Amino acid sequence: MAKDETPTDVPSLRPTSWAVLGLLSFGSELSGYDLKKWADWSLRFFYWAPSYSQIYSELKSLEAHGFATSRVVSTNEVKSKRLYKITPAGTDAAALWANESPVEPAVLKHGVMLRMWLGHLADPDKLQSALTEHRDQSEKMRIRAIADAEGASEEPGWAYPELVLRWSEMYYESERDRANWMLENMSRLAMDKSSEGRARRKKPKPLTPNELRKHDN
Repeated sequence: MAKDETPTDVPSLRPTSWAVLGLLSFGSELSGYDLKKWADWSLRFFYWAPSYSQIYSELKSLEAHGFATSRVVSTNEVKSKRLYKITPAGTDAAALWANESPVEPAVLKHGVMLRMWLGHLADPDKLQSALTEHRDQSEKMRIRAIADAEGASEEPGWAYPELVLRWSEMYYESERDRANWMLENMSRLAMDKSSEGRARRKKPKPLTPNELRKHDN
């Protein structure tokens, strides 16, 4: 902690650092490989699963801040691995972040919806194929979230991760249903485009900056 920081100052760390520190906060000594598996098991449903390179980079940063320690253990005569453990200062920092960090709007980066938004430039069949694939992926994620939530329910210390996994199940169910809704509307759009009236319809006029500000208010 810097000299000019008070105990209520949330340390300035990257989001990935908080994710990795959060994984360590569950109390186990974990290798980078373990952390990746845990991230794939839980984080990917509601945040994202960092790569191995990101994990190791953040572990170095956490050690530099004094929030984690590591030790090398031998697995056999030729191999060894480094295990990481959260420090009391790291636990305090993670708790402070969870309790005091500002609530920020969720950022949605939806590649399929960006492609749909540019539908006037796209091949309708390819758009439909992409949306169908997204719907099927959402259903697979929903099923996986259910399975992982059931696994978390067997561990008393994972009650909150289980809650988030149940939320993830509902999120992907909604994502699947919205994709189905869009597929139905795409069929209607195709019918409209074939009509003469649709062909003559003007493109929507973009909102002016003043109109956008009115919507924000």
